[in-house]
Amino acid sequence: MTAARALGLSASRGTASRSAARSLPRTLAELDEVRRECRALVNRSAGISGLAAVVPVPGADVGVDVTLFMQLLPAINRRFGLTPEQVEQLDARTKELVFLGVTSVGSQAIARLVTADVVAALLRRIGVRIAAKSAAKWVPVVGSAAAAGISYTAMRLVGNRHVDDCYRVVRAVIERSGPVLDVPAVPRPS
Repeated sequence: MTAARALGLSASRGTASRSAARSLPRTLAELDEVRRECRALVNRSAGISGLAAVVPVPGADVGVDVTLFMQLLPAINRRFGLTPEQVEQLDARTKELVFLGVTSVGSQAIARLVTADVVAALLRRIGVRIAAKSAAKWVPVVGSAAAAGISYTAMRLVGNRHVDDCYRVVRAVIERSGPVLDVPAVPRPS
């Protein structure tokens, strides 16, 4: 089973409650639901990362982590309506609000193509944990358990930080856009 399939990211399964061509959530309730879905994705990803860390070969799990991040971050962006393609389809004012939000949170992965370089920059932020995880593998049994715990925690830390950054960007867009009236148009009597 691939990491993408384990995370529920395959094209055939879709992307949860809203369509694959998602746009920005329009209400805070929708936004909260997307955040909940994304945190569940992060937890699944962290679990896979922790399992990969049990393999007693130093460095083998780093490849799994990079693959997981390269699939997880775009999936989170997609659910929040923040992929480069989705942002490109927004009206000019909303696009401006998104880029202001992205700039204010300082994210390298929102509304941008997630490449190996972006993932490497994120991994450098947690470099001490990765080094500790690799070193722990040299200690029999207990080291593998420690490496799994470190891997799980690091994946959750980076993943949930990305979810929170996306949430803050979209929340700012919703709040700055003003109220959204979601009422059906009523034809005028003739």
